[in-house]
Amino acid sequence: MTASPEAGTGPATLAGLSTEQKVALTGGIDFWHLHFAPEQGLPEIMVTDGPHGLRKQTGEGDHLGLNDSVDSTCYPPAVGLSATWSPRLVAAVARALAREALAEQVSVVLGPGMNIKRSPLCGRNFEYFSEDPHLAGEIAVAYVSALQDEGVGASVKHFALNNQETDRMRVDVEVDERTMHEVYLRAFRAVVTRARPWTVMCSYNSVGGTLVSQNRHLLTEVLRDRWGYEGVVVSDWGAVVDRPAAVRAGLDLQMPADPAAEQDLLAAVERGDVDEETLDRAAGRVAALIRRAAENLDPGATYDRDEHHRVALEAARAAIVLLANDGILPLDPDARLAVVGDFAQTPRYQGAGSSHVNPTILTTALDALREQTGADIPFARGFVPGDDADEALVREAVGVAEGADAVIVFLGLGEDVESEGYDREDMELPAAQVALLEELLAANPEVVVVLSNGSAVRLPGAVHRARAVLETWLLGQAGGQATAEVLLGAVNPSGRLAETIPVRLEDTPSYLHFPGDSSRAVYGEGLFVGYRGLDARGIEVDFPFGHGLGYTDFAYSDLELSAGADGIDVAVTIANTGDRAGREVVQAYVSVPGSRVTRVPRALAGFAEVELEPGASDRVRLTLANADLEYYSVREHAWEVESGTYRVAVGASSRDLRLEGEVEVEGSAPVRTITEASTPLEVLEVPGGEALLEEFLDGMGVMADPEMRKMAEQIPIGRLTGIAAITREDLAAFIDRVNARD
Repeated sequence: MTASPEAGTGPATLAGLSTEQKVALTGGIDFWHLHFAPEQGLPEIMVTDGPHGLRKQTGEGDHLGLNDSVDSTCYPPAVGLSATWSPRLVAAVARALAREALAEQVSVVLGPGMNIKRSPLCGRNFEYFSEDPHLAGEIAVAYVSALQDEGVGASVKHFALNNQETDRMRVDVEVDERTMHEVYLRAFRAVVTRARPWTVMCSYNSVGGTLVSQNRHLLTEVLRDRWGYEGVVVSDWGAVVDRPAAVRAGLDLQMPADPAAEQDLLAAVERGDVDEETLDRAAGRVAALIRRAAENLDPGATYDRDEHHRVALEAARAAIVLLANDGILPLDPDARLAVVGDFAQTPRYQGAGSSHVNPTILTTALDALREQTGADIPFARGFVPGDDADEALVREAVGVAEGADAVIVFLGLGEDVESEGYDREDMELPAAQVALLEELLAANPEVVVVLSNGSAVRLPGAVHRARAVLETWLLGQAGGQATAEVLLGAVNPSGRLAETIPVRLEDTPSYLHFPGDSSRAVYGEGLFVGYRGLDARGIEVDFPFGHGLGYTDFAYSDLELSAGADGIDVAVTIANTGDRAGREVVQAYVSVPGSRVTRVPRALAGFAEVELEPGASDRVRLTLANADLEYYSVREHAWEVESGTYRVAVGASSRDLRLEGEVEVEGSAPVRTITEASTPLEVLEVPGGEALLEEFLDGMGVMADPEMRKMAEQIPIGRLTGIAAITREDLAAFIDRVNARD
């Protein structure tokens, strides 16, 4: 249905356009529309916010989501979609979203958001997928591919290193090169190289002292030269300070309209500060985007609202994570149930800010529970979000709870706590809600807690004393029905955590560095983000990355590993040993015990979902691709697969690993040329180097003495002419023999 994302991106697409028209193409004509030139085959097209539903505003545009927008299906936001661990369901949501966009004559949806959840305090975490780059990348690839297959462009955001809301318009990120590529750019690399998004949105912040909108290294050297990206780079709304500098760096489209910036660019072109070739490159890509979008516009497009609500419901069902359950769930529909908590009747189902969607319908858990049980279940509000404890509301809630067979308590965070534009101050549930829960537990211990929040919260002792805990995140418009179905057992929960739930904020790897100060954020935890850092330090967590229970059990057996040209092939048998049908998410983690570079203890490298009837089993196969085995070499400024023994652990979470095995992998790292600055350790990496080194250093006697050897291994071999009385002639001959590699 769609044209190639690379088709017609050259200057030939600009035939007949004046310099003024080409300059105009590098910016919007208003808040949501691009400049157009119908006589040159460039019609008007519209872009609008997503990413979990269409936010097409009906009046004057605004970035904060304050003005009215059309009704559209509100799907689970990224925090919920990622908890499904299901590219299949994510693709279904994206296809439905695309059909709604086409029906509203929208050509590009501004999403998905795919920044790494560096800290649970980031106010926009609800709009991002995960703390893990592999999971974030796989979910984003599925989303973008499906959206664009339907003829609507994606705008993957926010590129790059936009991991906090505090001072987001100015903050300068300091990060080491390896961490930047392995953690923060890895998911973007996956989606750019595999899904080829129509647009990539640059972020507000600076990196290494340069605004991303003007950062040639990121926008051109990495995105285009290394990854081969040929689509449009668009600014986040208001991210551009200097359009000429931005265009020179690799930006193609500034949004929203900025007439002054347009004049700045025109003047720069006339002065020669921006050459015609550079202008043609940017304007040509925008023109190609407009033509591609126009090919897919259909004035008669419609969509089925009921069907799309069903898609939202299916995704919501799979997103719910059962954190803990001592057997109270699923609830008996005939039991005497009581419901407490404002979120049961006024659900928190999406985040606040520019992604806010007006839903076509909204289900509440209270209504759904009453409908599915056929009973007039008593309800007490218990608290008002954002307010202090109200004794009258607490007394009413305790009265409702007393005598019930089970009390379902809905707790969580309101939009006043987490939103685009500011970060959270802490990880706590509101004190009024915790106090309410304590009173309810004292009155009736048969408590099930249901959480609604856009990022991890610290779970106080009262929550741990509940008989079961459901983490529902933010589930979109169908979340109330999905929650009731899981509570009553009509649906077997199968969601998995896409972010760790730590015991306390102080345990999180970014704690000492987030959010920084003086408009400067130092990513001091390096590679050790999320579960990777917690595992490296051996810190206990409340619930680990990848965790999620269900109403049935799965057994793992017969792990087989083999290394091939594409990566590591994994096969494992999964059996449903319980009495209910269910979905298991098989997770594969990789470590390299003998690595010569710093490694995290284990990293997710592949996963697969399997649905099984009771007593059934299936052979699950997945490939851990080379792209997920690589590390980023700062010496070569390139990705490498290290040769050696790889350990693969397979299980149900990052800390519930059922089987493991080892496999030898032949790497892709180049054989480096040895110089006088090389150490014996680096000589050992060269084929045949060990024998030559032993011979060369034999006269010193150091290689036979373990302690001396450890010391000698780290001395640059050129220094041995003074330390070990080796002649320069002998040293040069040795280096030549090693580099000859005969």
